[in-house]
Amino acid sequence: MILYNVTTSLEPAVADEWVTYMRDAHMPEVMATGCFIKSQLCRLLNEEDDGVTYASQYYCLSLEQLEAYQQHFAPALLADMDRRFAGKYASFRTTLEIVE
Repeated sequence: MILYNVTTSLEPAVADEWVTYMRDAHMPEVMATGCFIKSQLCRLLNEEDDGVTYASQYYCLSLEQLEAYQQHFAPALLADMDRRFAGKYASFRTTLEIVE
């Protein structure tokens, strides 16, 4: 199984709006692609700067499913995120293999 993790740091002024957007729109749209079997949103407790940081996590069965998502769906979803929160967030992505 593969875990696709997107860590996002936000300006505090938009954090609540972003969480609502993630719960009500973005994450359901990602799940509707059929590429993932589970998702969750976590808030980091050990934040170092003045920002607010979250990890959105998506589980899929194979790298092929993740690659299909990244090729066919991610560009439009990322563009929507940028339209709503441009300049107010920074994200980085990691791909992990679940061993146990």
